[in-house]
Amino acid sequence: MTPPARTTDHGVRSVLPVRSRFGAALRRGLWWSVLSVTGGVERRGRLPRGGCVVVANHSSHADTAALLAALDARHSPAIGAAADYWFDSPWRRRICRRLAAGFPVRRSGGGMDDLLTMADELRAGRAVVLFPEGTRGKDGKLGSFHRGALVLAERAGVPVVPVGIGGTDRLLPKHGRLRSALVRVAVGDPLPPVVTAEQARDAVVALHTRTTSEPLRDSPARRRVAAVVTSRWGLPLAFCWAFAEALSWPLMPELLLAAAPRAAPKMSLGALAGSVAGGLLALQLAASGVQVPAPLTTDRMRAEVRHELALEGASAVRHQPWNGIPFKVYGAEAGRAGTGPAQWFAASATARGARTLTVGLGFAGFGLLMRRHRRQYGRYLVLLGGGFAAGLALIVHGWA
Repeated sequence: MTPPARTTDHGVRSVLPVRSRFGAALRRGLWWSVLSVTGGVERRGRLPRGGCVVVANHSSHADTAALLAALDARHSPAIGAAADYWFDSPWRRRICRRLAAGFPVRRSGGGMDDLLTMADELRAGRAVVLFPEGTRGKDGKLGSFHRGALVLAERAGVPVVPVGIGGTDRLLPKHGRLRSALVRVAVGDPLPPVVTAEQARDAVVALHTRTTSEPLRDSPARRRVAAVVTSRWGLPLAFCWAFAEALSWPLMPELLLAAAPRAAPKMSLGALAGSVAGGLLALQLAASGVQVPAPLTTDRMRAEVRHELALEGASAVRHQPWNGIPFKVYGAEAGRAGTGPAQWFAASATARGARTLTVGLGFAGFGLLMRRHRRQYGRYLVLLGGGFAAGLALIVHGWA
């Protein structure tokens, strides 16, 4: 299937195959997902209609992923890659072509000819992405620009679009290891096809400075919650909250994890330990005839749990994450049914472990995906808290 031809801003008939744009959309989705997990990606500005040569600063191998995640798939971006590195072995060549839409550019002899082979692609409406420094820079400083990208734009009659990338040098430093960092991509206004290397470099420098100097907008509420979660009180807080939830308190501690996603494994394990310990105490108290207050529970819930325990014993607790009946009901009814502590510990640790770790990591993943929207954390708490309350009310009503 071939899409209808369209006219670009430069009067050139543009036809990009559907397959090319579909592949670009898949690559954009892939790298957007990866960068969202590693700290988020934020874009300012858009490419103009039609083909263009994108020139960007280069400080990390993650620059390519940032551009593929940020640039529009309708331009089907192609990335110029060093032939002596990315195309010197079959596996690197396959990775570069399939995951980055890369094409080889020789860095010593013949590089200009390699670039000019993309002129027809540009006239067809494609974006060709080049790093005019020729190699990765150091300490965030931009080197001098080679003229190859500018000659290509002039030959194809398409604009040069400066792009500044910030954060990739922290995400994946040169000769360093991957770590969490927010990546920012700033797309500037198009420059005419005939432009000097100094003008293009100055435009990229200005955009790069903007990406690194603009502070990340944050929510005071998120900062306060994150400070508590990541402090020495975070783990005891998770343990005590989950402990109280297993006895009486009707609110999940995982609601706080979006504020500090990297604390999720530690907090989830603390919550798991507190939940299992609280369940054991609920078991022992009920077996001794002590009745702990259990708000937002119903007689029908208790009757259902007694029925499940009679049929399956302690393993009936595995149904808890799916039927909406609070864990504290299972602990209390298991105690009244005479379930042994060892048997209850094994069953509840397995069931609560799967539930607590899955939910905790889910909230942490949500926090990573929403990192660029940190300033909305207060609204997130209100909406999620309201949604939790509404869902809990529906569950209680359904079991009334």
